[in-house]
Amino acid sequence: MDQFREQQQSGGQPVRFPTERKWWHGSTVYQVYPRSFADSNGDGIGDIKGITGKLDYLQALGIDIIWLSPIFKSPMDDNGYDISDYMDIAPEFGTLADFDHLVAEARSRGIGILLDLVVNHTSDEHPWFIEARKGPGNPFRDFYIWRKPGPDGGPPNGMMSSFGGSAWTLDTESGEYYLHLFSRRQPDLNWENPKVRDEIYRMMNWWLERGIAGFRMDVIDHIGKQVDQEIIFDGPHLHDYIQEMNRETFGARDVLTVGECWSATPGSALLYSGRDRQELSMVFQFEHVTQQWDETYGKWRSRPFDLVKLKSVLSKWQYALSDDGWNALFWGNHDLPRAISKYGDVKGHPVESGKMLATVLHLMKGTPFVYQGEEIGMTNMPFTRIDQYRDIETLNMHRLHVEAGRPPEDFIKGANENGRDNARTPMQWSNETYGGFSTGTPWIEVNPNYTTINAEAEMADKQSVWNHYRKLIALRKAHPVIVYGTYQSWLDQHPDVMVYSRTLDGERLIVIASFSPRNIPLTIPDELKIAGRCLISNYDPVEALEDVVQLRPYEAFAILKQAV
Repeated sequence: MDQFREQQQSGGQPVRFPTERKWWHGSTVYQVYPRSFADSNGDGIGDIKGITGKLDYLQALGIDIIWLSPIFKSPMDDNGYDISDYMDIAPEFGTLADFDHLVAEARSRGIGILLDLVVNHTSDEHPWFIEARKGPGNPFRDFYIWRKPGPDGGPPNGMMSSFGGSAWTLDTESGEYYLHLFSRRQPDLNWENPKVRDEIYRMMNWWLERGIAGFRMDVIDHIGKQVDQEIIFDGPHLHDYIQEMNRETFGARDVLTVGECWSATPGSALLYSGRDRQELSMVFQFEHVTQQWDETYGKWRSRPFDLVKLKSVLSKWQYALSDDGWNALFWGNHDLPRAISKYGDVKGHPVESGKMLATVLHLMKGTPFVYQGEEIGMTNMPFTRIDQYRDIETLNMHRLHVEAGRPPEDFIKGANENGRDNARTPMQWSNETYGGFSTGTPWIEVNPNYTTINAEAEMADKQSVWNHYRKLIALRKAHPVIVYGTYQSWLDQHPDVMVYSRTLDGERLIVIASFSPRNIPLTIPDELKIAGRCLISNYDPVEALEDVVQLRPYEAFAILKQAV
């Protein structure tokens, strides 16, 4: 991975740290949702050649790693998170040769490719499951999780699918139920079977040998489930499996591994990512996301935004992983709403709030993840009808909502705020038809604001959100205090402003960000009254903190006081 370490430069010279410091600590990751990124052949679906054609764009932004949502062969019941062949590419995305070319072209630009590892479940069209359905005597039967019906002839227990309804589907041929924590077409693998684990490790090594930079691991906290006890997350053998995976695949390789862990707490995150645990590089935790969901309706009805609670969660994770483990920093991904629509001000201050959110995230301790389009300020899609949606989760939940007698318009409102298709509308490259994404009709509608929000316009504007992201990514490479500085929060109870500091080797960075559309007078604590160099700002540079700072709507800036 030397070509990636070489990206961590300051003044043209490599920054040298103690051996326990990793190349990915100073990197920035960009998530690509292949179906919606760039279409090279006009069929309305993004593809691998389209991604390759945009590598110069990503290099110009300063990206070090590209995380690809699944590109494997799949019937696309869940847009590729239902894999039918782990060692082949979905035809709509291209071929293995296209993928190898992408890896080589990215590597020549100092960019690594991170693959999405989906090993909690497969597609029901995977050869393993096709064999397993042939009956209890089949050698692949135990690759999946089967149970006899309950006493009433129904499902074995009350486990529920994340996509709505029971997590069990009856296989009429054998009279047994199989488990699927997601779609019925995504049967869960039986990780208690060592043959399953061996096949998965063989597949992982096959991809690693093709030169990838690592894996993002889909719902990895599910693989240790204990069905009969209805334990979905954090089963008793979960960490045994991950440690075994580490030993058998990536442990001896200098690669990045990120686990998606909706159940993670600060304590369990250290089990996954502690330096002596021999498990993963870091995890995605979602506490800052779920604390905004309604207790009854979940993400389909949001709570009022509360900055004090958000700051509390973000700071808690900064402190918990300050000396061990590592934070994955993100506002959005393919499952979440657009950051600027969720936390910013789309109608009043889209540019200012977009830059503010970037500043807050990228100057924390951890590895930042940018979701495609976030860097140009893309927003949620204003859908008005359920037939405009494509996401299986949204469609299933809408059906259950209507069947329960609830108003359909209430569901559409919640889906427009938090539904997954908000992140999946095509990337807006230009003001050309379909935003320059495709010459054909896209698989899902393009947000109509592509005429004003697009990469071409953003790159040409020196004051754009895109150029702000570019600067933040460059600052991370140039200033070790941003990568390794100690985090300290300030003014925790302030309802409108977030303040934190980073310190390292006598340097001190102060970050101040307003989450308000109003002008806010901020009284500066004595400990933060410094003068220095303004590294970044979304208004005029601020180079000194005195008694009171008059913050304009969504103003954010960072002042660096260097060591004497």
